Amino acid sequence: MALKNDRFLRALARQPVDRTPVWMMRQAGRYLPEYRRTREEAGDFMALCKDPARACEVTLQPLARYPLDAAILFSDILTVPDAMGLGLHFVAGEGPRFHHPVRDRAAIAALSKPHIERDLDYVIEAVRVIRRELNDRLPLIGFSGSPWTLATYMVEGGPSKEFRYIKGMLYGDPHALHALLSLLATAVTDYLNAQILAGAQAVQIFDTWGGVLSTPAYQAFSLDYMRRIVDGLIREHQGRKVPVILFTKHGGQWLERIGESGCDAVGLDWTTELGDARARVGDRLALQGNLDPGVLFGAPSMIRAEVARTLASFGHGPGHVFNLGHGISQFTPPENVDVFLSALHELSPAYHA
Repeated sequence: MALKNDRFLRALARQPVDRTPVWMMRQAGRYLPEYRRTREEAGDFMALCKDPARACEVTLQPLARYPLDAAILFSDILTVPDAMGLGLHFVAGEGPRFHHPVRDRAAIAALSKPHIERDLDYVIEAVRVIRRELNDRLPLIGFSGSPWTLATYMVEGGPSKEFRYIKGMLYGDPHALHALLSLLATAVTDYLNAQILAGAQAVQIFDTWGGVLSTPAYQAFSLDYMRRIVDGLIREHQGRKVPVILFTKHGGQWLERIGESGCDAVGLDWTTELGDARARVGDRLALQGNLDPGVLFGAPSMIRAEVARTLASFGHGPGHVFNLGHGISQFTPPENVDVFLSALHELSPAYHA
């Protein structure tokens, strides 16, 4: 069955659209009161993630409120290391933590690749349920964390500002870190392919912490493993190409290198101007981004002005998927999202005439 709204997929293929398509990273989340109610009913965040019916419910919640052009699977980037038995849990005010960090060769050697249909069956079932409930209204995006980002949480044991343990391993025992990243790259490839076979029509790899690396380290410990994943992904399913988006937060300086990975689009945060990025990659890639999520705390006139500026920065023609430069804040007033999307829908058709 043909999609009723395929703007997002067309933009990723750099095909003409009538207006710039849009979705938001973390569009299903804590800024929505209906999400908070569903999470409370589930008991906690991971219980919500592991309940396919409720994961479907919160995936669809922002689509009921807003005129978005894609749904994104509700899950978490740390499901893969959780399936490896590291004891993922969430601490109020601190975020995700692992009971069993991986900090030496012995711990890495003890890890095994998760069996996707057994250990992550709840994610794959959620993809199937969401696709069924979407009924081809919009495309569904699947996702995973990048091997480097997953390894960062696994080695640090949780969020970090210094990245002391992971960088200690990178510079002190790089062979051990490469072994961990290789295992994760294989697991992520299998995980994303299972999502595609279950119905995901595009996938995004979130490299949240790639931007903390030096250029040589980024190439060797982050980008090379994302390239390995891209090479191993199913790129066509059910008669349609399955596009791949790579997003490295604070990675705009490596745009050309990322573009050589085989991906279809590069996600950009707000520190890289879209016009500059487009000039650098030409017509080879689609670009996704890159409104500063902080703009959504501003006055309606400022939100509208920033939407206009972002559109003008990319300019006329296909290949732009409008998004935030990172996930929407839990403190964002939902009515400001209405202002943002109304401005985009009003202003963007002029760039596609």
